[in-house]
Amino acid sequence: MQVKASLNNLRISARKARLVADMIRGMDAGQAQARLRFVSKRSADPILRLLNSALGNAKNNFNLDEKNLFISKLTVDSGTSLKRWMPRAMGRATPILKRTAHINLILDEKIPGKTILKKQKNRPSVKAEIKEKSEIIPASHEESITAVNETREPQAKPARPYDASSRAKKKFFSRQTMGNIKKVFRRKSV
Repeated sequence: MQVKASLNNLRISARKARLVADMIRGMDAGQAQARLRFVSKRSADPILRLLNSALGNAKNNFNLDEKNLFISKLTVDSGTSLKRWMPRAMGRATPILKRTAHINLILDEKIPGKTILKKQKNRPSVKAEIKEKSEIIPASHEESITAVNETREPQAKPARPYDASSRAKKKFFSRQTMGNIKKVFRRKSV
């Protein structure tokens, strides 16, 4: 079964996005995810998110196994170009094309018909779990308090120099000239 996902009007040129798309075309979905995480191209992040979206569609909508999927088709087409102008010498203007790209991804199964079996809910209800936990009572109240205190980690206080707030206030108000501070240089003597 084929699973499709598409990304339209990505603000990057199709030529740059194709460099990343060519690297992962035909790969297993897991291998493609791993490779896209470490590629240092700007288009790698949107393509990775598109691949994750397609895998989520396959898992939730069609109940397919992620390990059984591979990228069968990945196309990067050019979208609409935003037309802008740049001022140049002698009053001229030259056009700038801010290009967009449309990316279409199709996942397919290696072994057709392999699906995930849904897990049956054999767990007891939440109310039953709460009831079981409430039945376990410690021998004494003091033991429970010491057990809780032992499990807690001591909270570290932030390192801050003594009297830091007043120093910051002095620094801030020294920069402010509100008219009542003595001037350093005066033209006329008072």
